Amino acid sequence: QVQLVESGGGSVQAGDSLRLSCAASGPTFSIYAMGWFRQVPGKERTFVAVITWSGGSTDYADSVKGRFTISRDNAKNTVALQMNSLKPEDTAVYYCAAIRGGSWSSVWYDYDYWGRGTQVTVSA
Repeated sequence: QVQLVESGGGSVQAGDSLRLSCAASGPTFSIYAMGWFRQVPGKERTFVAVITWSGGSTDYADSVKGRFTISRDNAKNTVALQMNSLKPEDTAVYYCAAIRGGSWSSVWYDYDYWGRGTQVTVSA
């Protein structure tokens, strides 16, 4: 069972930056890709970014393109999400997720493993 633990959330002002990190443990060889999702109360979990574990291919939600960068460190089994130029609408709980198999996805229910989430709050 792969375990994921997020860190790095917090409260910042609009325009500031934050860096989230996700540490994976367990049978990480089974992971094909890792993604970040976010969720606000009463709404569905939405896709933020994804990176393939081996090749490093990435994709982003349109709302974060040019501001967020996802990266991975295979040696440390970590994935990071660098968030720049943060906006109040980026406020959410951010979740790290991992998907097995041979393809990545932007849909939350395709993912097999989840972290507990970390709160990001951006004030105007």
